[in-house]
Amino acid sequence: MNPDLARLQPYPFERLRQLCLGVSPAPTFREIRLSIGEPQHATPILIQQALAEHLAGLAQYPNTQGTRGVREAIGQWIARRYAVPLLDVETQVLPVNGSREALFAFAQTVIDRTRPQAKVVCPNPFYQIYEGAALLAGAEPIYLNTLPENGFAMDWTALAESVWRDVQLVYVCSPANPTGNVMTLESWRALFALADRHDFVIASDECYSEIYSDENAPPLGALTAAKQLGRDDYRHLVVFSSLSKRSNVPGLRSGFVAGDAEVLKKFLLYRTYHGGAMNPAVQAASIAAWNDEAHVQDNRRRYAEKFAAVTPLIARHLPCTIPDAGFYLWAKTPIADTEFARQLLQQKNVAVLPGSYLGRVADGINPGENFIRLALVTSLEDCIEAAHRINDFCLSL
Repeated sequence: MNPDLARLQPYPFERLRQLCLGVSPAPTFREIRLSIGEPQHATPILIQQALAEHLAGLAQYPNTQGTRGVREAIGQWIARRYAVPLLDVETQVLPVNGSREALFAFAQTVIDRTRPQAKVVCPNPFYQIYEGAALLAGAEPIYLNTLPENGFAMDWTALAESVWRDVQLVYVCSPANPTGNVMTLESWRALFALADRHDFVIASDECYSEIYSDENAPPLGALTAAKQLGRDDYRHLVVFSSLSKRSNVPGLRSGFVAGDAEVLKKFLLYRTYHGGAMNPAVQAASIAAWNDEAHVQDNRRRYAEKFAAVTPLIARHLPCTIPDAGFYLWAKTPIADTEFARQLLQQKNVAVLPGSYLGRVADGINPGENFIRLALVTSLEDCIEAAHRINDFCLSL
């Protein structure tokens, strides 16, 4: 067996399950789950119809590169959303079966195992796929703490030049899971300079990019930042995006990668062996989704309504603010985050995720410790009800 499998840590939701074994939630309350970031708004009818109308495509083996139609729909959406010239859809755009599998597979393409001490930098706390991808590619994850005192931004100066020399891949998540922080143009400038100096690839996870409160101020994307900084070839950069959160279709497993043509050429080669071709019916549904913004605007409105209602309630006892983007509240707890989550479930039947499960000890601390992540994915009414229960619980501590 692959010995690197033994280096993988249990997934956060398995750890939460183990934490809550034996807990009997109070029967007076029905369960409200804010623990998992699974969109629960209804899937738009136009996507369902497109999927149903193209089921005949199941009789065909799909091409790993996808149809030109799906790549053009993605490319045109990128141009509209990020205010960049239309990418070359033959070389700079590739559909993928959700950003999760692509983020994992990407490390297997990028990491050069012949180079000793290969390192992969990722934010801390983080999406655990980054860590697993690095470990199973034979690399060492390097955790860059994102802390309240620096606005949860990644501080590139925190790593020594001796570390950067061995870095082959950097994962960034903007808007960030779990903090909601959006990278600034200056942060991108510094990261691009490091990539040029040390010849590493940047994987920019932007799956939360379409959930934000101000229609006139969408989060800065990596492709926009590159264009503004004169990097028209998007060298060293690949962006990962997904329909799951944007269009409420986590089960569709549809997203894309876009950016550096030379890197994507190698990634396409890997994927032809990996078995990463997208179902033809899913491609048709994806075209419908990428071509429509009305349902996305409505989605944003619903999340903004929940944040406006819930954040002031939660902040009475748990310090937190509305994030730059995304659908998570990252709230500070007065007791250990694991104990807070366990007791909250037991007393109020509200499930939340301990922040320490999303982090690792680096520089002597786990930056997720004594935080909880609340995913505001359920209905407005349930989110408000959960907030009131959390307030009542905090009063009992």
